Amino acid sequence: MARRAGCCAGCALLVSLAALSALVWLLLNAFGLVNSSGVARGVTVAALGLCLVAVVAIAITLRRVAPPVGGLVRAARRVEAGDYSARVTIRGPREVRSLARAFNAMSARLEAEESRRQSVLADIAHELRTPLTIIRSQAEAIADGVNPADEAHIAPIVAATRTLEALADDLRTLTLAEAGALHPEREPVDVALLVNETVEAFRTEAATAEVSLQGRLAADLPAVNADPAQLRRVLGNLIANALAHTRPGGMVRVEAGGAPGGVTLTVRDDGTGIPADLLPRVFDRFAKGPGSTGSGLGLAIVRDLVEAHGGTVAAESTEGLGTAIRITLPA
Repeated sequence: MARRAGCCAGCALLVSLAALSALVWLLLNAFGLVNSSGVARGVTVAALGLCLVAVVAIAITLRRVAPPVGGLVRAARRVEAGDYSARVTIRGPREVRSLARAFNAMSARLEAEESRRQSVLADIAHELRTPLTIIRSQAEAIADGVNPADEAHIAPIVAATRTLEALADDLRTLTLAEAGALHPEREPVDVALLVNETVEAFRTEAATAEVSLQGRLAADLPAVNADPAQLRRVLGNLIANALAHTRPGGMVRVEAGGAPGGVTLTVRDDGTGIPADLLPRVFDRFAKGPGSTGSGLGLAIVRDLVEAHGGTVAAESTEGLGTAIRITLPA
C-alpha cells in the first residue's frame, strides 16, 4: 500500500511538471517568443496527451482506493464509539482487502469479548446474590428478634460468608490468569504425599455424602517442580466437584501415575456425568450443568493453574456413568 501511494505521488509530481512545461512552451510558442517545428509541436501535444492519460489513471486508482478506505474510517469511528458490530465490505486493491479482513476479524473478536464480559458480569451478580440474600435475611431475623442469635441461626451466615470468600478468591485467580500474572512459586513436590494429604482433608465431607473416597498411587512417583498450594487447590477443586456430583453409595478415586517426563493425576467418579453438549466447554468460566449448585469457576481455575505449570488437563465423561478429569504435569 505504501509503495502504491509513493508511486501515485511520484507520478502526480512528474505529470504536473510535464504538463506545466508543455503549457509554458505552448504559451511561448503562441506569442511567438519561440520558434518550433512541426515535430516539436507534435511532441508537445503527445506529452500533454500522456499527461491527460496519467491524470485519468491516477483518478481511477484513487476512486478504487478512496471508497473502501472511507468505509474503514467510518467503521473505525463506530468501534471507537463502542459499536463492535461494525463490519466493512471487502473490496478495493489487494492491500485494502487485506486490511478490511483484519478489521472485520478484530471487530468480531471485540464483539465476542464484550458479549462474554457482559455474560460474566451477569453470572457474578447472580453468584453474589444468593449468599448476600442469606446473610441479610438471617441477620434481619436475628436483629428483629424473630430468630435467636444461637449457633443454628448464625451458621447459615458463616457459611454464606465463606461462599463469598471462596468466590472472591476464585475471581482473583481468574483475573491473574487472564493478565498472565499467575506465577507458581515452584519447589520440589512429593506427589504421593500431596495426594494423601488432600484426600484426607476431604474424608469427613465424603463420609457425610456417603461416598467412598479412595487414593490409588503408583510406585516410585517422581517429584514435580510445582507450587504445592496451587496443586492442592487443583486437587481440592476436582475432589469437591466429584463429591458434589456423586450419588450416595458411589465412589471417587484419586489416581497418580507416571508419564513421559512427568506425572498424571486423575480424579475419577461414578456420578451423574457431564452432559454431552457441556463437555466441550466444561473448562470455560461459569459453565454449569442443569442442577449444579456451584459457581461454575472450579474447573476453569483448575485449567488455568495447570496451564500455569506447563501442564494439560482433559475431561472424559459419559452422562449417567461418571467423569474422569486427567491432569498431566511435567516433572
